[in-house]
Amino acid sequence: MKTQRTALVIGGGLAGLSAAIRLQFAGIQTTLLEKNHEVGGKLHEVTLGTHRFDFGPNTITMPHVFQSVLEKVHENPDDYFEFIKLETHTKNVFSDGSHLFFSSNQQLMTEELARLDPQSAKKYAAYLKEVKKLYHLSNKHFLHRTFSSWKDYLSLPLAKAMASARPLQSLDQFHRSFFKDERIIRAFNRYATYIGSSPYTAPATFGLIGHLEMGDGVYYTKGGNHQIALGFKKAAKKLGVRIVCNEEVVKGYSSNNKLDSVETKSGGHYKADVFVLNGDLLTQYPRLIQESDRPSMSNKKVNQFEPSISAFVTLAASSKRHDLHHHHVFFGDDPREEFQDIFQYGTYGKDPTIYVCTSSKTDPSMSPDGDNLFILVNAPPLKKEVQRSMDLKSMEQKLYQQLDKKGLSIQSNIVASKIVDPQMMQDHYYAFRGALYGVASNKRKDTFLRPFNRSQDLGNLYFAGGSTHPGGGSPMVVLSGQNVAEKIVQAYKQ
Repeated sequence: MKTQRTALVIGGGLAGLSAAIRLQFAGIQTTLLEKNHEVGGKLHEVTLGTHRFDFGPNTITMPHVFQSVLEKVHENPDDYFEFIKLETHTKNVFSDGSHLFFSSNQQLMTEELARLDPQSAKKYAAYLKEVKKLYHLSNKHFLHRTFSSWKDYLSLPLAKAMASARPLQSLDQFHRSFFKDERIIRAFNRYATYIGSSPYTAPATFGLIGHLEMGDGVYYTKGGNHQIALGFKKAAKKLGVRIVCNEEVVKGYSSNNKLDSVETKSGGHYKADVFVLNGDLLTQYPRLIQESDRPSMSNKKVNQFEPSISAFVTLAASSKRHDLHHHHVFFGDDPREEFQDIFQYGTYGKDPTIYVCTSSKTDPSMSPDGDNLFILVNAPPLKKEVQRSMDLKSMEQKLYQQLDKKGLSIQSNIVASKIVDPQMMQDHYYAFRGALYGVASNKRKDTFLRPFNRSQDLGNLYFAGGSTHPGGGSPMVVLSGQNVAEKIVQAYKQ
């Protein structure tokens, strides 16, 4: 009789939960360790009085990715979470007072574009066709596979796909080939921030995000997007996954090019046949495995990666309902200067783009006594070995003042708030220099050649999450967990 294989998942973010569900269903007894009191990673709920906020991803695309995790294990996704489509999902407001609504309804979107620039409206259908092509290329050749070594890139179909994905054109150049009005270009260029990068250096490949939002659509999860994580947890436990919260892994023990066990802060020891690390690879791999046991990922190599942007976030509980859309973006005068400040000078933009998510506009139960404003500005990642120097409350006050200048006066109605900055992202989530998406995609090689999904040094250690392939964003990290789990199932099937 064969002994049942065992797996240990380190970290209960969406990638870890996704992997655990697939592994357990395949008959590999799986344990998941999470350092916090609840699973979900960045996707969790924050409560301020009667106001509830999603701290993590506010924009949900590709709902089929989340649903398929459950469908593959013969569960009905509707029993775990419910998606609400936001047809007209984002209001973009520009410094001259004009605005542009984003909608997945092609006719409405064309009419919106025509208000600002009839020529851009005429090219919108061609734009949708091209971003759909980019998405299907990525979906076929990149999103559903793992990369364990350089050999995995030696494929003629893959090479052709990479060449067809506009790797040498910037996202800004791509958008300028369809749109002429600077305001429209500014709104579409914001997609670069979804991968923590600059539209002036990130490749046009990421134009595929336009298909996800404008073609497929933007969604919200009833009761808050964190319900996805709670749904995954429920399904994992039903299948038999052992989930242990408040259990932080602090050290790994290896021998003969394999990881044997891990030790936790509480003194626990966990052994397994195979391990999945769902955390920031650039901080957690070096933290858990001594450098001599990971020569292919030395400390020097880690420090050579360029981190993505971070964020300064204020969760503001307001006693008043404001004139806001579910997703609302206030653009500054010069986005190019803002990205230059962040990536070249490591400073905040002088007149930054401000994103406000108010989920109470769609789901009043999230904030019955006023609005729940999730307010975010792009922030530079932390400099190497430099701690926070700014005063958080002063920064928050400055943010309120900037919003006031843009026509949104909220400060007098704020009854409670919580601040999260890059230093907190580094300290609490062990994010590489406080980055939101791991490695930036400002270099062509970092777009396609992200850290591998499997350790080059320890053959039974796999990586899942936003810092590895296929990249950041909630659908991508879920796919990374599924991809890695499938690889393990094939390698360890009995």
